[in-house]
Amino acid sequence: MGFKRALIGAGIVVSGSVAGSLAEELTIATVNNSDMIIMQKLSSHWEAETGHTLNWSVLEENVLRQRVTTDIATKGGAFDIITIGAYEAPIWGAQGWLNSLDDFGDSYDYDDIFETVRNGLSADGALYAVPFYAESSFTFYRKDIFEAAGIELGDEQMTYDEFKDIVAMVHDPDNGVYGTCQRGKAGWGENMAFVGPLVNAFGGRWFDLDWNPQLTSEAWVNALNYYVDLMHSYGPPGASANGHNENRALFADGKCATWVDATSAAGYIFNPNESSVADKTDFTQAPKQVTDKGTGWFWAWALAVPASSTKVDASKSFLAWATSKEYVELVGESEGWVAAPPGTRKSTYANANYMSAAPFAETVQNSILAANPADATLEPVPYTGVQFVAIPEFQGIGNYVGQQVAAALANQQTVMEALENSQAFAEREMRKAGYIQ
Repeated sequence: MGFKRALIGAGIVVSGSVAGSLAEELTIATVNNSDMIIMQKLSSHWEAETGHTLNWSVLEENVLRQRVTTDIATKGGAFDIITIGAYEAPIWGAQGWLNSLDDFGDSYDYDDIFETVRNGLSADGALYAVPFYAESSFTFYRKDIFEAAGIELGDEQMTYDEFKDIVAMVHDPDNGVYGTCQRGKAGWGENMAFVGPLVNAFGGRWFDLDWNPQLTSEAWVNALNYYVDLMHSYGPPGASANGHNENRALFADGKCATWVDATSAAGYIFNPNESSVADKTDFTQAPKQVTDKGTGWFWAWALAVPASSTKVDASKSFLAWATSKEYVELVGESEGWVAAPPGTRKSTYANANYMSAAPFAETVQNSILAANPADATLEPVPYTGVQFVAIPEFQGIGNYVGQQVAAALANQQTVMEALENSQAFAEREMRKAGYIQ
């Protein structure tokens, strides 16, 4: 069934000629990740079918979050469609800032979306964002470099200590290959997406059961010292400026022997049209340390319609198209099946074309389904979330801590100074919000 017929069957307004409504221009804000660039490219199909047009604002991740957060909190109405994630969707939905998206109809096949992903984008039983792709995290590595160094990885999840020993063996800057490339760019969704699970692995947590910040605990000190030393010893120069996209480009260009990051990047790294190491890359679990809890993050980039939009029907039409089974097939047929959006739909993993083209598919699916935001730390906590804390205050706290971590990585302050500053800031914010006295 074509997407137009599917949407009509679902009772969704898709175009003036079909549903009797005028063609509209929608403003969409999205992140500059490779999957979203493909969405922008293919959106001409939807525009041709519906008569609607899209005005794109494609932004770097930190900038996207800042602009979208400001606009939706002030009811500015600058965007009809926004790209948000598993952190924002339930919080903003519960605050009445988003339109619910449960009315696409049976043709959309909500049940085909993994329950874990649906739940992560819902609040009080209502779905407030539909997933474009979902991800956990794992370790990309250069199998040719590992083989040349005589390194064999077993089936067991390695520790971060073991990972560091391996990184030291494959670090070869004289030949333009760094032992590891990890996120250093400041931001709760940038460097802290890596540092958060690292802290989990070292047995740390953001808050104790009484919401007291724990950022100067032994686990945080050990984890951050490990991170800074790892990157100073075996990372690329200027690592504090590198986020997901920068490291993805470095790895795809053959500059990194290892990289712990989003499983969604596998479609790019294993695509020979995009990556010079597509046939030289393998993957394994993200490392553990004192625990294996919370070592692989959970995230979904998703599309939502702000409550301030005046073009809700047309916006929902685009969302239903861009996150549908038909869209996944369109990407597979036009861009290659290895590039199909991962992690959201059961039908993608039942598709022989995708499973054949994507050697990482089963591992990605298992990683996403195994991630448990409700049990991601060694010690008990009052919050849910793996690499983030699902409270409104976390965005500000996480960004501040990310800035302090980046400053330590850039040798602008010590690890302890970074953590002491972070602890003091988190205590102030939690006190202002009424969590602690």
